[in-house]
Amino acid sequence: MLSTQLQTINDHILGWLSDEEMWADIGTALIRVAFILLISWIVIWIANKAINASFINRESKRLAVQTRRMRTLGKLLKNVVSYVIHFVSVLLILSEFNINLGPLLAGAGVIGLAIGFGAQSLVKDIITGFFIILEDQFAVGDTIQTGSFKGTVEMIGLRSTRLLSWTGELHIIPNGSINEVTNYSLRNSLAVVDIVIPVGDNVEEVTQLLQTTVKEIEDVNLLGEPQVLGVQQITTGGTTLRIIAECRPNTHGDIATKINSAIRRALDIRTAEAERA
Repeated sequence: MLSTQLQTINDHILGWLSDEEMWADIGTALIRVAFILLISWIVIWIANKAINASFINRESKRLAVQTRRMRTLGKLLKNVVSYVIHFVSVLLILSEFNINLGPLLAGAGVIGLAIGFGAQSLVKDIITGFFIILEDQFAVGDTIQTGSFKGTVEMIGLRSTRLLSWTGELHIIPNGSINEVTNYSLRNSLAVVDIVIPVGDNVEEVTQLLQTTVKEIEDVNLLGEPQVLGVQQITTGGTTLRIIAECRPNTHGDIATKINSAIRRALDIRTAEAERA
């Protein structure tokens, strides 16, 4: 009895494996799947090229603010196109295996509705991401700070924003948690340098030295000559003189470092000359 059942199962398996029509259908389906994947890749490639031509390669012909928005919209549009094409490709591949898509899509709609109620934070992230781009709060390439995170915006996605800090850490922040943003790339910045001189030094002489020194500083990021504002504070430890310099967005740190270095050299030369005298 058992041997008869085993023989029957063996016959079924052999019959299934030797079914030429079935293997022909499988081969045809696999060829169609490969064709669908190839077409999807080509469509995505063409769409990315078209987006680059429409948004990114024409940045020089637009105003600065429009350039920021165009670059960000281009990256976001690439993501949306990729998601849509992959979704359509999956549906076409499922149809090749004779899977009825009607009930599947209806069930996906019901599941999506249930997920929508349960995943309110996800919906919030997506909506916030659209408003970030629509209101042009920041764009790809900007240096921003939100909460305790500061860095350069690498990507604004449908759900999250990526920040690359100057020390190399990559912060992935959900868009819904971005409540307050400080953008360092929209307006010119101001470098502020405070110099403390000892009580016994001649303030007018040091001020004149500082004015001469900062006028000689050259940098492409400087927008005009640095200015010595004068005495800002007097304490028992010394007198504080303040220097300011208007510079390009997010370059105040480098300019402040250069001003400090130039002043340090000038003060060292002054001290050496005073000792020789």
